[in-house]
Amino acid sequence: MAQNGSRRAGGDGRHNGSRQGGARPGKIRKYRKPLNLNIGMIIFGVVFVYVVVCVIIYFQTSHIVRYEVREGSLVTDNIYRGVVIRDETIVNADTAGYVNYYAREGGRVAKNDLVYIVDETGRLNEDLQDMSVGENTLGDRELAEFRDELASFVHGFDSRSFETAYDFKYSLQNTLMKLANANMLESMSGTAGESGNIVNYAYAPRTGIVAYWIDGYETLTAQQVTADVFDSGKYQKTQLLSNTLLAAGDPVYKLSTNENWSIVFPVEPDRGAKLQEEQYIKVRFLKNQYEAWGQAELMTNPDGKTYLQLSFTNSMVTFLSDRFLDVELIVEDETGLKIPVSSIVQKEFFLIPEDYVSLSGSSGKGGIIRQCYLEDGTISSEALDVDLYSFDEETREYYLDSSILNAGDILYKPDSQETFTVSRRATLIGVYNINRGYADFKQINILYQNEEYAIVKSNTRYGLSVYDYIVQDASTVSDDQFIKQ
Repeated sequence: MAQNGSRRAGGDGRHNGSRQGGARPGKIRKYRKPLNLNIGMIIFGVVFVYVVVCVIIYFQTSHIVRYEVREGSLVTDNIYRGVVIRDETIVNADTAGYVNYYAREGGRVAKNDLVYIVDETGRLNEDLQDMSVGENTLGDRELAEFRDELASFVHGFDSRSFETAYDFKYSLQNTLMKLANANMLESMSGTAGESGNIVNYAYAPRTGIVAYWIDGYETLTAQQVTADVFDSGKYQKTQLLSNTLLAAGDPVYKLSTNENWSIVFPVEPDRGAKLQEEQYIKVRFLKNQYEAWGQAELMTNPDGKTYLQLSFTNSMVTFLSDRFLDVELIVEDETGLKIPVSSIVQKEFFLIPEDYVSLSGSSGKGGIIRQCYLEDGTISSEALDVDLYSFDEETREYYLDSSILNAGDILYKPDSQETFTVSRRATLIGVYNINRGYADFKQINILYQNEEYAIVKSNTRYGLSVYDYIVQDASTVSDDQFIKQ
């Protein structure tokens, strides 16, 4: 025990002695290098901050874009889809039976001409089908009719309106039945007598052009046209086919009794007013590229929309099978100075009688004499040079900038004691011209415009000239603002 204790004590003594005799170890710390700033880093930091600030300012401010005024014209959409208005009379069947047409569709019939026959029993058609008409029954005249119909269809066919192919099919069927019925009539008396068929002959009640289709628009007038008329989902055209069983009173054909006809289509009010001023407008029918002159008449119909009616005095039979036609108006495009619509702005001015404005030698400059007060309170006058922005020929008044004058200012008439109190204001339409390095308002006279560009009159006294520079977006500048070049 004593031995173990001495060892423990001795060991402790050596340990303690060594700790007391030597240096006390400390904690190990990481050595940090001192920050060495040099001129290059400082310059780089300043440049970086400057670039960041410039980028932020660039995206937060509106940018002024210049536009160079050039001569030009607007390509307007002059293609319209119109509804055809004719004088049409529907003829109804007097008796029930199977109808066989004799008159050709699109052909003119006189009063009391045979148009169709009615087979009350239906056996006549069966008997005629058994009769061979041979291969050479069509003469030159009949073949010419087929050629005309084929040529008209080929030149006017549009794959986007495939329903016209069915109209052509039915037209050929009726033409073929008409030619066959010519042979049928030659042997009618013998066949009817032998088989006991009851056949009724139907004659035209008046002179007109025959058509074998109806659509419910036969009594439509130009003043009754609305947007619903052009709804293709509601439109239904019914072909009246030969060898069809009809009841008494059913529509059997219709007559167009007048060569005068018209097309009605919707149009923007401003556009329609300009077209009506022309009185007569040349149009091209896209179906067959036929051109004609139509008399223009503008109207506002029950749906509140504006429609233009073009009336024609010929070629009605050419489009007898059509209720709707696509036409191109052949009109001259407005030409002048072409500017963006975004550059157009309105500005308010004071109206000053011309007797109170003296003109200087340079264009667009003038002078006025305004009443003022001196420091001692006495009344005096001062001469001011002003820019003239427009002149009203009717009222004989100049448009002066409202930033120079105030309501209530008193002006003196040159070489007179008469005075005028500034009060009346008016608005002008114009753009900001920046030729001189600041936003200078210039009046414009708009001839025509669409959603993107406007055509304005060139070489006006207070307006623009070709190659002038204007602000493309008027909302990005204020009046008389200096523009950095």
